[in-house]
Amino acid sequence: MSNQARNDSKKELSVTDSAIYNYVPHDRTMTKLGGPAAGPITVADQLPHGNAMARFNAWLAVQVTRGVGTMWCAYAFAALTLVSLPAAIKSHSPVVLVSWISQTFLQLVLLSVIIVGQNVLAAAADKRSEATYNDADAVLHEAVKIQEHLLAQDQVLGDLVEKLARVESRSSS
Repeated sequence: MSNQARNDSKKELSVTDSAIYNYVPHDRTMTKLGGPAAGPITVADQLPHGNAMARFNAWLAVQVTRGVGTMWCAYAFAALTLVSLPAAIKSHSPVVLVSWISQTFLQLVLLSVIIVGQNVLAAAADKRSEATYNDADAVLHEAVKIQEHLLAQDQVLGDLVEKLARVESRSSS
């Protein structure tokens, strides 16, 4: 083996002495690995935490929404609107009848029905969100394990390169 070939082999050895890949974890990964991370965002996380009036207003709005957003409330509103239906029919005016349908029945009843539908859709979205969060957590765990595996392989490959370099240096002597 010529001197040039030996120098080239030493240069190659110095390159492989360091890790093949320098793994730098993402900030979120480091946070997650640092301890138990918070789960998905909940409604409570979105409520104001400031002054008492803001907290009360948010609480009241949630309570009213929960109350109005039931099918029982929709049934009650439907019954309430029926009170004025006979007067609308007796007027024999299409304008009054259309007004009763649009301004009384639809607005009152659909308000509750739409809120119920939104609650159902939100519950499904929450389940999807939690499943996505759990999937991302599992992928993160697997990625960290892959990085550990690759680092172990780097170590083995480095050891093999060192052994090969020793064998080559013995054979060239």
